[in-house]
Amino acid sequence: MNCVNMDTIRWGIIGCGDVCEKKSGPAFYKIEHSELNAVMRRDAVKVKDFALRHHVQKYYTDVQDIISDPDIDAIYVATPPNTHKEYSIKAMRAGKPVYVEKPMAMSYEECREMIVVARETGQKLFPAFYRRALPYFIQIKSLLEKQAIGDILLVTVSLNKTPLESDLIPDKHSWRVDRQIAGEGYFYDLAPHTFDILDFLLGEIVDAKGFSANLAGFYDVKDTFSASFYFKSGIIGSGHWCFAVASNMERDIVEIIGTKGKIVFATFSFAPIRLETDSGAKIFEFILPEHIEQPLIQKVVDELRGVGSSPSTDESGARTARVMDWILKGK
Repeated sequence: MNCVNMDTIRWGIIGCGDVCEKKSGPAFYKIEHSELNAVMRRDAVKVKDFALRHHVQKYYTDVQDIISDPDIDAIYVATPPNTHKEYSIKAMRAGKPVYVEKPMAMSYEECREMIVVARETGQKLFPAFYRRALPYFIQIKSLLEKQAIGDILLVTVSLNKTPLESDLIPDKHSWRVDRQIAGEGYFYDLAPHTFDILDFLLGEIVDAKGFSANLAGFYDVKDTFSASFYFKSGIIGSGHWCFAVASNMERDIVEIIGTKGKIVFATFSFAPIRLETDSGAKIFEFILPEHIEQPLIQKVVDELRGVGSSPSTDESGARTARVMDWILKGK
């Protein structure tokens, strides 16, 4: 069944783990014209607990059961990245559109496979790059479109994070530092957010190169990265990421530099946006929504109902995966 233009979209979640507790899960039953009718997780005790606490009628421990449920119109895939392609394709082949967590898949090639199925089945496929719908980044886009900093020349990215306690204990390592499950560790988990929002703000990145290394040795995946990238518009970008610094060296800054000034913001901390020009500095502050993915999920539901459109698409999600592949593997 194609749920486009239905009045109410009935959702099922595959993988109701931590990300669903607050960031995304409640949005599906709080926004207009949307219901959360079923959840799935392999752990029977945990999935029942989630369902009871969130007042969800049905819960499953088998992926196929929730995909086959006739009372589910659309699927949210909230599992680790190594299953995104498989579960998304299964859902679309069952006639159900998909909202899938980021990164969209483990590689650009996997993203293209997912898009092929989306076109073959006529189903929508939305990656969960929710920053595109947040007022914080919409404000930055508005400033750029108004040429508040003139013609854009350069963008720089700097993200340094201190190791988690679990990173220091091999027996307690998160799945996020397991290459088979999540790709190249925290870079694969976090950098796509920045590259996707740069795509949203500045347009398509058409080339990228990078270096990476495991310097601290806390886990098997790499912890330090440097990259340069080039936009279709001619803008040049560079960045570095390190996930092994001391706490006093943490940093989360993106600078977009133009002929008349610069805009400074943060991908993750949402520090106040700072506009600097010859006229001085101006600060823009925002309060984040309680459920940070809710604005994007509302737009996804609107598009499925035929009354709006999502700013995050399968093609934009695939472009971000392509940039990641270029940096990590080369063309």
